Amino acid sequence: MLGSTHGTFTTDLRARVDACGEHHAGRVVVHDVAAVEGDTDVSGRPLHAPVPELDRFFRPEVVAVVGASDAEGRPNTGITRQLIDWAGRVGARVVPVHPARTAVFGIDCVPSVDELDESVDLAVLLVADPLPVIEQLAASKVKFAVAFASGFAETGEEGARAQERLAAAVGRSGLRLLGPNTNLNAFERFREDLDGPAIALITQSGHQGRPVFTLQELGVRLSHWAPTGNEADLETADFISYFAHRPEVGAIACYVEGLKDGRSFLLAADQAARRRVPVVAVKVGRTEAGARMAASHTGKLTGADRVVDAAMRQFGVIRVDGLDQLQDTAALLARARRPVADGVVVYSISGGTGAHFSDLATAAGLTLPTLSQARQDELHQWIPEYLSVANPVDNGGHPVGDWRGRKIIDAILADPEVGVLICPITGPFPPMSDKLAQDLVEAAEETEKLICVVWGSPVGTEEAYRTTLLGSSRVATFRTFGNCIGAVRAYLDHHRFTTGYRSPFDGAPRTPSPSFRKAQALMRPGHRLSEHAAKQLLRAYGIRVPREQLVTSAAAAVRAAGLVGYPVVMKASGAQLAHKTELGLVKVGLTSASQIRDAYRELTDIARYEGIDLDGVLVCQMVGRGVEMVVGVTHDSLFGPTVTVGLGGVLVEVLNDAAVRVPPFGEREARDMLGELRGRALLDGVRGAPPADVDALVEVVLRVQRMALELDGELAELDINPLMVLPRGQGAVALDALAVCR
Repeated sequence: MLGSTHGTFTTDLRARVDACGEHHAGRVVVHDVAAVEGDTDVSGRPLHAPVPELDRFFRPEVVAVVGASDAEGRPNTGITRQLIDWAGRVGARVVPVHPARTAVFGIDCVPSVDELDESVDLAVLLVADPLPVIEQLAASKVKFAVAFASGFAETGEEGARAQERLAAAVGRSGLRLLGPNTNLNAFERFREDLDGPAIALITQSGHQGRPVFTLQELGVRLSHWAPTGNEADLETADFISYFAHRPEVGAIACYVEGLKDGRSFLLAADQAARRRVPVVAVKVGRTEAGARMAASHTGKLTGADRVVDAAMRQFGVIRVDGLDQLQDTAALLARARRPVADGVVVYSISGGTGAHFSDLATAAGLTLPTLSQARQDELHQWIPEYLSVANPVDNGGHPVGDWRGRKIIDAILADPEVGVLICPITGPFPPMSDKLAQDLVEAAEETEKLICVVWGSPVGTEEAYRTTLLGSSRVATFRTFGNCIGAVRAYLDHHRFTTGYRSPFDGAPRTPSPSFRKAQALMRPGHRLSEHAAKQLLRAYGIRVPREQLVTSAAAAVRAAGLVGYPVVMKASGAQLAHKTELGLVKVGLTSASQIRDAYRELTDIARYEGIDLDGVLVCQMVGRGVEMVVGVTHDSLFGPTVTVGLGGVLVEVLNDAAVRVPPFGEREARDMLGELRGRALLDGVRGAPPADVDALVEVVLRVQRMALELDGELAELDINPLMVLPRGQGAVALDALAVCR
């Protein structure tokens, strides 16, 4: 965890303001939003996140406390007292509201919100049922309200209906509501003696934010805490958008139990990415049973958490698992300067420690460059020749105890390939560890590069840790190897992601393509399309399918085979057929008229026996061998249409090897999807096979994405399996397809 702050980050803070807009009286005027508010994509969904004006929520001038009390022993009394204290700190005036009191804590009361005779910025509702008060507040022009009351959606169906009524009343009132089922975290006492970039905290469970809030005791600044509760109105996305525009915010830390609206969350994450403000999130629910009954392979590949995970990565949200990781990663990202290089050097007083840490760092994807021979020769001036200094650098211990220690650190930092120096100190050994810690702190003050220390002692009371390391605003101090490695990787990934970031929403289609009109004529609401009809849908979007004809007699099948060209494949075609091979409804490699006639009779007999209605039999071109892939579309309840690509054929069910994205996305993201596949090497050619036409595969993914966007609301599922990706330069062919209309 990073230690106490002072003025070393002022330049970085000004640079952020210069990049994002002007800072006037605590507010930001933004100039760089590419999308226009109100702009929508081809499916009518917004392309821009409106930034809520929350200044008067966090810094109100007048606060009405409805249900205020000063009676001893009443829960509202303690809350009222805390709100009065908070109002004093932020310069607000409190107006107690109570029907039976003339004053609370010596402050004059008004009997009801109807009798508020002045403009109120924030109404805090200390009542069991906030609904009647919300309706009264509508006429009072109150800007914000907070509802602490529980008993809403968290309690089940009846509570959910009550919350819907509350949300509807808020919508009619024109005010914005925090809660219900929230708490006092927004009104905590924040340390005002800390400076530099701060963490803004968003939590749906107040207690889960405590570890991040207490970072202040280690010198890490917090600027805001938004406890969103049940999110009947204001949600996590609103606060992300707002905090991303605050120049004092260096990182946004979130604890999320459930997303209210996936699209709003991504638009907010996009706002943060545009401004290079990192968002670090714990999202619970990795083990949620996301499997849905679906006709397609694609539907079975995209569980709910897999979509959440992919969507977060797609828009640069850094997902972590533990609250300790949330603390460490958010603190590092809030305060560390931009990296000057991606290379990481591990420096230790023990060869074993260095080797262990390097193994873990390399496995996590960090780049540990081998130091040049000239650099190694320089280090061997102070480190014995028999010790390795290639990276990791092992100093043998003794050099850190004298003037040589600082020389070694400076030499490593001088290497142009090095952007991060990590020094794991597994345990305190004062003759060495204390001097090493001091040298690292002093070096950090003189370099633009990131220096991290892992202090492995479980005690944490040592002077070198408590005073030297935590007293530095430039050294990032961790307690575990894993948290350090995860935070450094997130730091490098974030800056790599945001450098040259172009919002996918800027390139989203606004108007339907000519393909849309052709495809719409093929849709049958509430029905599954036959393979033949599904392939016509693909053809409408320019996706290549085999030459084929749909026939209804053996004689027609023979004529079709002559036109298609031998050898051929014959398949039963019908809307009820999801997977034909298991029923014996596919015949491959037919080379003569007699085989065609026999196959036709067999296919129709099987269908008749199984009680399957056919629209005919397909006579298809045989396509050369390639890499079998699956590309598809499913509809996610949070994010809408999603696009999946993975290994196809029989491998789709054996390996479950797939990547998913939420449209819109561009070519780079489509290629990144392929890079996530465990079987990616198959596309490069293995065991003498030629490389596959990856460009054609990417083109299919992008065309399917266009289809998903334009047919959102009409297409429930699409499954192209297999998509045969032929050798480089020969394209890709959809051999089979399944489509389900909504």
